Amino acid sequence: MTVDRRRKRKQSMVAVLAAVTGVLAGAGTAVAAPADPLARFAQQELHWKSCDDPRLDPAGAQCADVTVPLSYAEPQGRTITVAISRIPATDPAQRRGIMLSNSGGPGGPGLDFMVEVGAALTPQGRAAYDLIGMDPRGVGRSTPINCGWPRGFGLQSAGVDAGAFAESVAMQSELAARCATAYGDTLRHYTTRNTARDMDVIRGLLGADRISYYGTSYGTYLGAVFQQMFPERSDRFVLDSSVDPHRYGAGMLRDMGPANEAALDLWADWAAARDGEFHLGATREQVRATLLGLIDRAGREPIKVGAYLVDDHWLPMVPYVGLDDPRKYELIANQLRQIADAAAGQEVQPGPELTEILAMVTAAQPRDSSAQMAIMCGDVGVPRDPAWYWGNIEAARASQPVFGTFSHNITPCAFWAEPAEPPTVVGNSAPALIVQSTGDTRTTYGAAQAMRQALSGSRMVTLQDVPIHAIFGRYPNACVYGAVNSYFDTGVLPEADYSCRAE
Repeated sequence: MTVDRRRKRKQSMVAVLAAVTGVLAGAGTAVAAPADPLARFAQQELHWKSCDDPRLDPAGAQCADVTVPLSYAEPQGRTITVAISRIPATDPAQRRGIMLSNSGGPGGPGLDFMVEVGAALTPQGRAAYDLIGMDPRGVGRSTPINCGWPRGFGLQSAGVDAGAFAESVAMQSELAARCATAYGDTLRHYTTRNTARDMDVIRGLLGADRISYYGTSYGTYLGAVFQQMFPERSDRFVLDSSVDPHRYGAGMLRDMGPANEAALDLWADWAAARDGEFHLGATREQVRATLLGLIDRAGREPIKVGAYLVDDHWLPMVPYVGLDDPRKYELIANQLRQIADAAAGQEVQPGPELTEILAMVTAAQPRDSSAQMAIMCGDVGVPRDPAWYWGNIEAARASQPVFGTFSHNITPCAFWAEPAEPPTVVGNSAPALIVQSTGDTRTTYGAAQAMRQALSGSRMVTLQDVPIHAIFGRYPNACVYGAVNSYFDTGVLPEADYSCRAE
């Protein structure tokens, strides 16, 4: 081939390549990749203002509403708002980032949660972090879920017999139907995975590459899901009183039964030692018999306590609410003494704490707990056959006479629409500090051990022999507080798991 011919062929090839490149460039312009569908959320301007809150305002916090998509699969569709608060780091020169949080639930408001958490941090920790509170989607000041339930709580005891269980099935079905009527398909978007996505939007708007995080109870599950979904955006995570990420949902509730029965034994011993004051029984067995007798009595005829009628679906909730903290033992004893007096025909005006419990479980509230059910039911499907629940209830009665009918009972989730997404499978090497008490009645010690295994890069600090749920900022213990603060301050996890003792 001559030089001229080679030159002509080379020139021809260059021309063809240029033409092809031009076609591709033109095609690229015509069908350019669409803009980031989340860009409008990432570019929004936050309008900070007074929180108008008696706890947040004195702490120097400001609040803002963050606009997020209802469905991240359809970001151009309907939007909702998520309310956040910010307590600034005390020293801008030492500031290293933001600390998000969740107070539990699911469905618990958390806008003011970081006030008490911040009080437990060291001065170094307060200097380092902007503390971010959040009412998750569907909750509190965020765009709310409120199904208009005739009572305030979505969980209840099955009662003393098959007739009471049938009542429970009907009630839970009605609650689910009310939510379906009020919200339709939009309910499926109030989920933990979408809350984690909301947190990532908040992270970007606050100018942070990564977030640190403190979560308790359900908040540990949310934190673990965020780490699973956004590992590169996770910094220092503390998970206090952990959910088992593999049993979140119906399994998590069932695990509460034995833990609460064990805590009830401790309380019954305490009450028996004070029989001269409370007259509930002089032994553990007698105290338990008094409580079971009241539940049976409430099943035959509801007990009138002030303005409230307490039946066998709700009476077990009175000790349940208090058994998450041994400092409430006297309160539980006083409450059951009041109910026993009412059952004996006395006129009883319940104290403020008992009134709060009875109002929560028996009466409609300004805002019911349907957001809690929306999140739980939207996250994980549960068995739908009432016979499955009844079989578990009957099997648990002997070993869990007070709380088995609660922890195994059917919930509105049995009548809910199927989740929009599969549940998150948590399993990674992201670093985290897990703190847990062995006697926790809400999220059990075994659940925290399962979280420790799922997060292979984590470490666990155990508070021995204390039936407390949620430790840091709530139940002072120098050993546990030291572990949490050391991690937040330095980012260095303990070399190995270890235990702390009650003080």
